[in-house]
Amino acid sequence: MSIRLLSLSILFLLPLSAKEKSETQGADLIVYGGNSPAVMAAVQASKMGRSVILVSPDKHLGGLSSGGLGWTDNGHAGGIGGLSREFYQRIKAHYQKPDSWRQQTQEEFRATKRSQSRNRPKDDAMWIFEPHVAEGIFDQYVSENDITVVRDAWLDRKDGVEKEGSRIVAISTLDGQRYEGKAFIDATYEGDLMAAAGVAYKVGREANSVYDETLNGVQKDRRDHAHHFDITGLKISPYKTPGDPKSGLLPRVSPKPLAANGSGDHRIQAYCFRACLTNDPENRIPFPKPDNYDPEQYEVLLRVLQAGWPEFFRKFDPAPNKKTDQNNHGPFSTDNIGFNYDYPEASYERRRKIIKEHEDYQKGLMYFVANDPRVPKNVQEELRQWGLPKDEFVDNGNWSHQLYIREARRMIGQYVVTEHDVNRKTTVANSIGKGVYTMDSHNVQRYITDEGYLENEGNVGGHIRKDYPIAFGSILPKKEECTNLLVPGAISSSHIAFGSLRMEPTFMILGQSAGTAASFAIEQGIPVQEVDYERDLKPRLIADKQRL
Repeated sequence: MSIRLLSLSILFLLPLSAKEKSETQGADLIVYGGNSPAVMAAVQASKMGRSVILVSPDKHLGGLSSGGLGWTDNGHAGGIGGLSREFYQRIKAHYQKPDSWRQQTQEEFRATKRSQSRNRPKDDAMWIFEPHVAEGIFDQYVSENDITVVRDAWLDRKDGVEKEGSRIVAISTLDGQRYEGKAFIDATYEGDLMAAAGVAYKVGREANSVYDETLNGVQKDRRDHAHHFDITGLKISPYKTPGDPKSGLLPRVSPKPLAANGSGDHRIQAYCFRACLTNDPENRIPFPKPDNYDPEQYEVLLRVLQAGWPEFFRKFDPAPNKKTDQNNHGPFSTDNIGFNYDYPEASYERRRKIIKEHEDYQKGLMYFVANDPRVPKNVQEELRQWGLPKDEFVDNGNWSHQLYIREARRMIGQYVVTEHDVNRKTTVANSIGKGVYTMDSHNVQRYITDEGYLENEGNVGGHIRKDYPIAFGSILPKKEECTNLLVPGAISSSHIAFGSLRMEPTFMILGQSAGTAASFAIEQGIPVQEVDYERDLKPRLIADKQRL
């Protein structure tokens, strides 16, 4: 088996002569994306004898799974099968090796109380891991299969999709390279190829009335997690001088009033980085002062901490070797609420600016708490025990290369997954895998209550009692729009259902199933919508250990 790595640069970094020398490459299947579903789609198709080119806009494979999310949202983990489960089994095999433990022993890690909930020795898989370990396994997958990997290759979203009728013939990237295929998979979090191919999609929250849901749209009174001010007993003024509207609003507060409960809008879940931190002094780099640092951006957090809020470290979830996967927690945390609304449709240049603003915000938050003299000493002294790990993201200043794109575009495909499917109130006859996690939406806006205090809106944790089947039609565009494209990333679903589907194990499940369906369509020369589920797709998924 071989791996052919082609290093590409985006358009504005290439001279004209390089663009003129571009050539067309062809394969049975072109997978666009470098994240976990992209890798699994490519691997599955290769295993089924298809030639595959993985066109990745990323330099590193794995997306969020190699970008810091090492505390896996595995939910009803018994529903995770196929290559997805195998990935986490490979994680466990890695940590069974004594030389994988450098900063602590395996026994010391297992003894930490928080790790025990997702690191049970009897499990056949391990759900907690370091970023570089995950990336190594994704690289391992492509090296074991005959997959051409093209890195740092960005789809030309304006003119880079060639179609004949409803079929994609080829895609082009910003460096002028062209990729012909019989079928295509858009595995990106953003759904860029899907959108450029003219497939219908949605950005934002639907009104509850659209799909007869209850958890979609504005959710003013929902309190499922401690990500609100009132549920934590805090009454924080939104004004620079507390209680004085004339003094002006604090940063990161919206002056807009809330719309009616259940109404739809353009807003999407807040983004953050799943920061990998360490408290090992020999491997620790102090939190850097970021570009554009402005302590006023954290005045709300300061007031929260000075009010005695005790849970700043609640989501410093442990990872091996004295590391953590830090996630958002509380009324003001790493989620950069309200600063991502235009990301899904934004140009690459604008997206880079949004990502940089998120990076500065989150780095600045950690620097602020670790250094500002107004921060309560007990919190500050504890945070100073943490820093960035020297041995992670070594080519990116020890900071994650992947922003957590919790939600962007969502296809409107042959079948739209809604909360009714997630709650098992529908019958799905053509399952391609299982969803396993609660319907989890992070906050989308921070506003001022009628009483004049700060509050957040949009957080929902709609718990599910068991795993649920995911319909084949949810990764298929409507036939009249495109007949040789599958979309396992920006899957066809409502906002609240996507809150469950967006988890990395599920993405890998969907990626594998997309690769399987694409392989049958290529082999038989038929539209992806015509793949026979009972005769072909279902038996193969079961043979490949997918759990339907």
